[in-house]
Amino acid sequence: MKFIFDLFPLILFFGSYKYAGSNQEAAHAWLNGHLSGLVSGGAIPASQAPIIVATIVGILATAAQVLYLLARRKKVDGALWVSLVVFVVFGGMTIYFHDDNFIKWKPTIIYWALATAMLVAYRFFDKNLIRLAMEKQVQLPEHVWVRLHFMWITFWLVLGFVNLFVAFVLFKSDNDAWVNFKAFGVTGLMLVFFIAQAFYLSKHIKDEA
Repeated sequence: MKFIFDLFPLILFFGSYKYAGSNQEAAHAWLNGHLSGLVSGGAIPASQAPIIVATIVGILATAAQVLYLLARRKKVDGALWVSLVVFVVFGGMTIYFHDDNFIKWKPTIIYWALATAMLVAYRFFDKNLIRLAMEKQVQLPEHVWVRLHFMWITFWLVLGFVNLFVAFVLFKSDNDAWVNFKAFGVTGLMLVFFIAQAFYLSKHIKDEA
């Protein structure tokens, strides 16, 4: 259930982008009818309508996640706060300047922010964030926790570069391909990483036992 909850903004972002792309004239008219006085130049190009609709929906979905957790008096983890702030800032620039380059940077900024937070926590506060998140479920030797921590840091850094490569080199000027990658490619890469991590942990769990 938490997995679906975490993917909620991404699912809505993807769905709204595809819907607006299939109804571009209507989406374009709606945006200019409601946002013309709030954006640079006073008008949004038709070609930018799908990504701007998806950006608006994504921001609202992420904000709804935070409000839901606060209303239930549950903890809002740091990653979600980072996602909301980055979404609002880079999404806001995407909407105001009607320039999709800003929203394409958003995943990379989040991945690198997570990597930086983990590195700073370990280096300056002697905190292994992966261990804090997982040690109630699994017991591992200290050196394995350290390796796991830096595996996650490396993964976030690499994923950030992969997003930039896909967005600005491989599929430059092809928003459809980038949105598909964001929805399915990143999810697939994370699944592969989780599986590799599980195999790595299974060996050390057996050794520890």
